[in-house]
Amino acid sequence: MDRVDFTSTSIAHVRLTVTDIERSRQFYESVFGWPVLLEVPDNADEATRNQLSFLFGGVIYDLGGTLLGLRPVAADRFDEDRVGLDHIAFRLTSRDELDSAAAHLDELGVAHEPVKDIGPSYILEFRDPDNIALELTAPK
Repeated sequence: MDRVDFTSTSIAHVRLTVTDIERSRQFYESVFGWPVLLEVPDNADEATRNQLSFLFGGVIYDLGGTLLGLRPVAADRFDEDRVGLDHIAFRLTSRDELDSAAAHLDELGVAHEPVKDIGPSYILEFRDPDNIALELTAPK
């Protein structure tokens, strides 16, 4: 194997493409409650819009060390059997938190699988409005 002269310590950010930015924002903000780090303000002038053009009309959330962005695109449907993303998992601290998350999803009317014991950890699987597979995981 070739020598690599750099070290990657974690994922810096992930951006998901979505078909309806407002619907997706409502979903992610109600499910996770993440703070918005960047978005184009409604009253932004042209210079600000140009500076934030890399957002492509989307939003970036701060997950506490990792950023997650949403970017609107043309109508399509997520399929984990195509090349690209299979799913994205978010780490929780305990099984109790997973149970609380399942109850929260129930309150929001978000369909989900039961919490599963997969050996080294527990997982809770559900999907966003564009069918992107999401998972919450907690250690044993």
